[in-house]
Amino acid sequence: MTIFRFAIKRSFGNKTNVVFLLPLPIVCIFFPEGEDWPHLPYGYQYFGIVILFAGIRLTSILLEDRAKGVVKRLAVAPISYAQYLGQNLLGFSVLLVMQCVIIVMGGVLVGHELYQPLWLLVLYTSFSFTAIAIALAWISFCRSKDTAFLVYMSLIFLLVILGGLMIPLDIFPALLKKIAILFPTFWLAEGLNWVVFGVNILDFLLINAVLWLYTLIFLIIGSIRKIH
Repeated sequence: MTIFRFAIKRSFGNKTNVVFLLPLPIVCIFFPEGEDWPHLPYGYQYFGIVILFAGIRLTSILLEDRAKGVVKRLAVAPISYAQYLGQNLLGFSVLLVMQCVIIVMGGVLVGHELYQPLWLLVLYTSFSFTAIAIALAWISFCRSKDTAFLVYMSLIFLLVILGGLMIPLDIFPALLKKIAILFPTFWLAEGLNWVVFGVNILDFLLINAVLWLYTLIFLIIGSIRKIH
């Protein structure tokens, strides 16, 4: 698992990555609570944005490898592309899951009402894998690390607004509500609502199943393209 350990080490080699991985999740813990919306403290609603940004920051490391010709050299190396990609993605995913543990455990320790902390952690974990997969698919179409990140920033704000993370979907027109279902952020928002109000565990399992379906689809897209 040399590549796995190296992926984690490289992730902390960039100061911007460190900000997304450690300080931002901690800051989210101390965000205030809303009066009517969101039902969880603001930081727990917006933490999905942090996950999306961290996902693209981490997977951008693969773009750096492509620029340096690492991917091409794998053809003559004693390791397959699948092993290289899998261990890197596993390393990135572990870091995002650590974020999720920090924000949930931190919220419990400071006394936030998180309703069902264990299920909240499961939801964030599912979304973390989805964020990594979406970022992988995105960078597989890009050539420049800077361009990939800047354009993806715009895409993230579109996802979080139309998905109901920053603005409640109740104020949207009916057409936009239907479109919102297509975004992974919609299912994260639905999951957060379930953590507060949900009773039927099958509804929560369905939400997570949809997130994992997105993960599978985008992983296939990103893996097939092999970040040429």
